[in-house]
Amino acid sequence: MVYDLIIVGASAAGIASGIYAARRNLNFLVVSQDIGGEVAKSGEVRNYPGFPKTDGIELSEKFKEHLLSNNVTPETMVSVKSVKKDGELFGIESEKNGEAITYETKSIIVATGVEPRHLGIPGEDEFRGKGVTYCTTCDGPLFRDKIVATVGGGNSALESALMLSEIASKVYLVNRNEEMKGETVLIDKVVAAKNIELITNAETTEIIGEQMVNGLKYKDKSTEEEKNLEVQGVFVHIGSIPNSGMIDIVEKNKFGEIIVDRIGKTSVEGIFAAGDVTDIPYKQITIATGMGAVAALSVVNYLDNLK
Repeated sequence: MVYDLIIVGASAAGIASGIYAARRNLNFLVVSQDIGGEVAKSGEVRNYPGFPKTDGIELSEKFKEHLLSNNVTPETMVSVKSVKKDGELFGIESEKNGEAITYETKSIIVATGVEPRHLGIPGEDEFRGKGVTYCTTCDGPLFRDKIVATVGGGNSALESALMLSEIASKVYLVNRNEEMKGETVLIDKVVAAKNIELITNAETTEIIGEQMVNGLKYKDKSTEEEKNLEVQGVFVHIGSIPNSGMIDIVEKNKFGEIIVDRIGKTSVEGIFAAGDVTDIPYKQITIATGMGAVAALSVVNYLDNLK
């Protein structure tokens, strides 16, 4: 079967694309590893219109519910390996449960989002799942009444520290820069929290432990002094890497982000992209959903011009 559209990804951008594609009666599929992606791993969310206060898990469930209400069920556990173009059609080489699958389609929306960036220091890989984690929403409750550290300086690190402040007995927020780069309202909350200690200008150098994490080493960049924090958990929130490795026929920037124009078009006719995987400068859930809608409408126009 040749589809009108394949949407790769089922988080904010992919689900918004799916809703709009359904409303235009396109013959399409949404394929993804899971539903929700990084949105489901977000902490408290207070800037999504219509939801004065929610969290990533609840918002992802609402996204899924909205998509299902349009009689669209994403195909999950699908790993896309490569994308090839043959004339006006595209072949998407994928795998599901060890079985190879090829989808043929007239157009594609890449909405694969991002994955967490790693520190790349000794002990990080060794203690992953043994005190090192990249998802505070997922693993924060496991550290109740313990001493933990969040590494990072942006919104995700601030949100992590705030969430952990309600769970852990003590939270260190370790930032390699002098100042935090997140939203002022979040910074103010972190500063006001009694059990969060900010450690700035600190380069994290090693995660240590025995069977589980029991410490974090860092270098004070002002004095070059090596210091050690006794912690039972390390939450890494230092940015993200775009999930764009499976497609090499479109133009990307030096960070691996897919370059798009204002309507989601890539350098290849028929391939569109939306959300955090693109070179849009602001990585926000609201922006991703808007981009998903724009990309779907662009696909409709593209398909109309093919006829």
